[in-house]
Parts: sequence; structure tokens; C-alpha cells
Amino acid sequence: MRVLVVQNFDNEGLGQIGAALVEAGADIDLRRPYCGETLPQDSDAHDAMVVLGGAQNALDDEICPYFPGLLDLTRDFADKDRAVLGICLGSQLVARAFGGENRIGGASEFGWHKVSLTPAAKADPVLGALPEKFPIFEWHDDTFVLPENAVRLAGNDVAENQAFRIGRAVYGFQFHFEADRPMVRDWSRSFAPLIAERHPDWSDRLDDEMARNGPDADAVGLAIARAWVATI
Repeated sequence: MRVLVVQNFDNEGLGQIGAALVEAGADIDLRRPYCGETLPQDSDAHDAMVVLGGAQNALDDEICPYFPGLLDLTRDFADKDRAVLGICLGSQLVARAFGGENRIGGASEFGWHKVSLTPAAKADPVLGALPEKFPIFEWHDDTFVLPENAVRLAGNDVAENQAFRIGRAVYGFQFHFEADRPMVRDWSRSFAPLIAERHPDWSDRLDDEMARNGPDADAVGLAIARAWVATI
């Protein structure tokens, strides 16, 4: 199993997705196109692709000139029935790739928030075994309108479209299910000045928020990661 991982920003790692891929014995091919590394022309050398998050928005082609090629690559994976997973910015790019409307701003969430599954999620191979409502880590300002052929799987009051599927195994997740407690603590240190600008009390709240939400969120995140890897 060879999995292409597209990193879009420094310190945006695989987290629990990486743990699930290691369990499955996957060969991970990490590319950082924001640093000038090239992306494959097509999906032929890979069985699946993961597109991670970032501080950019999904329409930032000027800042990220590789975005149009990444959209083409996403469609190629889908056309060949190969699994795709988009996280946060990655989910917004997956939505864009299939004709969804990206909405920049107006949907800000940070920290652990509750997400609810839709009725369609009950029959979904990745989300079907999860509780109907759970806390999960969020960090985003943007959202999107689903592509016409997408199945809506989860949402909340801030972002109606928190998870969706296209076809058999193309998934987009607005929330950061890969971010377990160690990753959130690392982000809280690494991005401390950025976080403090908008959430000055985060460092004081972190331990309590983590104790209250972390165990359930971590369990759900690892379950999602393992279930998605099983679709490859």
C-alpha cells in the first residue's frame, strides 16, 4: 500500500492518520509542494492520497500555484477508484475539485467542538460505527457548499458541512480528527503567537479543555483513521 501525503503547511502532520497507516504497513510518500516539491502527474504510483490542512484558503492559487494541479490529481484518484482523504484545507480543496463552492470566512471554530452525524452516516463504512455526536478538534475560518454528487455525513451549527463522501472512498473532513492530544499540545506551542492573537485565554483553558474532550475525541479520531485506511 503506497499512500501519497500532500502537506500544505509547516507542522501539519498526519497524527492519528499516520498511526493507522503504520499499523497497516503503508509506504508513505510525503510531498511538500508549498516548499517547491513536485506532485505526481497522476495517481498511477499510489493507492491513496491524503491532503492535509494549512493556513491558506482553498482559492489561494496565487500563493499556492500548485493548487490547480492538485485538483486535477484529486480527480484522477477518484476516477481510478483510489481513496482520497482531505482534512480541513484538504477537505475544502476536495470540495473545490468536484465543483463545490468555497466560502472564505464566516465559519470560524477553534478548539474542541461537538459535531453531529447525519442519517446517511449510519450506513457509511468510515463513520457508521461512531456515536451520533462527539467532540473533535477544529481550527478553521472557511467552509464550502457540497458538490452535487457528495453525500453529507456530519455537521454542526458553525459549519453545516463537516464531513462528506464522494463515490466510494473520497472523503473530506473539515474537522481535525487526526489531531490527538499530543498534536494539539504541539500546535498550541508551535503556533502560540498566532493563537494568542485571537484566543488569548487558550493557554489557560488548554488543560481543562483537553481533559474534558481529549479522550473521546482521540478515540473517535483513531476510529475514523483506521476505518478510512480500510477503504484503500
